[in-house]
Amino acid sequence: MADGTNPAADARARAFSMPLEDINLTDVALWSSHTILPYFERLRAEDPVHYHPAGQHRDGAYWSVTRFNDIVVVDTNHEAFSSEPSITLDDPSDVVLPMFIAMDPPKHDAQRKVVSPIVSPHNLHEMEPLIRSRIQKTLDELPIGEAFDWVDKVSVELTGQMLATLFDFPFEDRRKLTYWSDVSVAEPPDGVLVEEHMAFFNQVMGECVEYFTRLWNERVNAPPRGDLISMMAHGESTKNMSPEEFLGNLILLIVGGNDTTRNTMSGSILALDRNPDERAKLYANPGLIPSMVSETIRWQTPLSYMRRTATRDFELEGKTIRAGEKVAMWYLSGNRDETVIERPNDYWIDRPNVRHHLSFGFGIHRCVGNRLAELQLKILWEEILARFPEINVVEEPTRVPNSFIHGYSEMKVVIPRRF
Repeated sequence: MADGTNPAADARARAFSMPLEDINLTDVALWSSHTILPYFERLRAEDPVHYHPAGQHRDGAYWSVTRFNDIVVVDTNHEAFSSEPSITLDDPSDVVLPMFIAMDPPKHDAQRKVVSPIVSPHNLHEMEPLIRSRIQKTLDELPIGEAFDWVDKVSVELTGQMLATLFDFPFEDRRKLTYWSDVSVAEPPDGVLVEEHMAFFNQVMGECVEYFTRLWNERVNAPPRGDLISMMAHGESTKNMSPEEFLGNLILLIVGGNDTTRNTMSGSILALDRNPDERAKLYANPGLIPSMVSETIRWQTPLSYMRRTATRDFELEGKTIRAGEKVAMWYLSGNRDETVIERPNDYWIDRPNVRHHLSFGFGIHRCVGNRLAELQLKILWEEILARFPEINVVEEPTRVPNSFIHGYSEMKVVIPRRF
């Protein structure tokens, strides 16, 4: 049992000793302390399609699907498992914003088609020099020999710059995008009433939609351009969106372009710091960067889960999921599934079949910006390897207290020297 001397061992002892029905995967303490993984390990082994009853936590009853192949079954069957009304385990009192990731065909397909050209292979090729120059400038301005927060100075900064470019958003206000993203996915802190949290959420989201509405009005009255706001303003299936749907799709695009790439940028630093043999392998062979990027996206899994809602009764692993019930596909667990992924808890940058992971999802909702995320991470590491022999994490990182976003709010590092 737990003795307090080994936090990882203590967490595993707790996870395997408590009654299965008491496991609460949305307990933010498990996420901020990074002790969630043994609970997934136990569920995969003993109850891979697990029912969480109402009353256990604020989100109501739902099913957890924790094995890789079962997650693929749910994710690729959008007829039996709907994305509407939400992709998160929302409390009934939460505001649920319509957005195309939380829609089913045909509306989902039509709205996704409007924005997808921005991440076409041609467009990514056109954007690559700009991405590289910004990464170079950001890295060249980092302090040498003194501790700084990698999350703030690199991960947040680079993803904010990228989002500003995609939206053609005023560059000097780019940190607003990060702030809106953080608020939109934050869970109520301890001691804060849900009503207070929602009032704050509504206030901040009101500021977001007000700002973007000004940009929308400028773009809708101008010829079509290649940024996301202009695409939506002129797109046949998006130009008449309600204010709620406009805000929902904005938040989707902001979070999709911010939290995922940002937390994988930070995760790559931590993973290589904690695996010096893999870091040495990477520096000896920079050709491994694309493989390392894919492994980091699996290892980090920046979005822990996606929710679906059953449209009909469906049997999975001998359990009957009833029509109307919520289902959480735990990508973080599936990416650690011992039956599908060899040495799943290891960070292994030249892993065979390294792109076989769940982090981008499967089926019609597979991440639209996955190639852009990989491109940004690839260029970042090409430029890191050209500048810094090592980047050392000097304190345990602060993790986001959130069961949906699997990421970091602070990571202190030191770069001892440049090449």
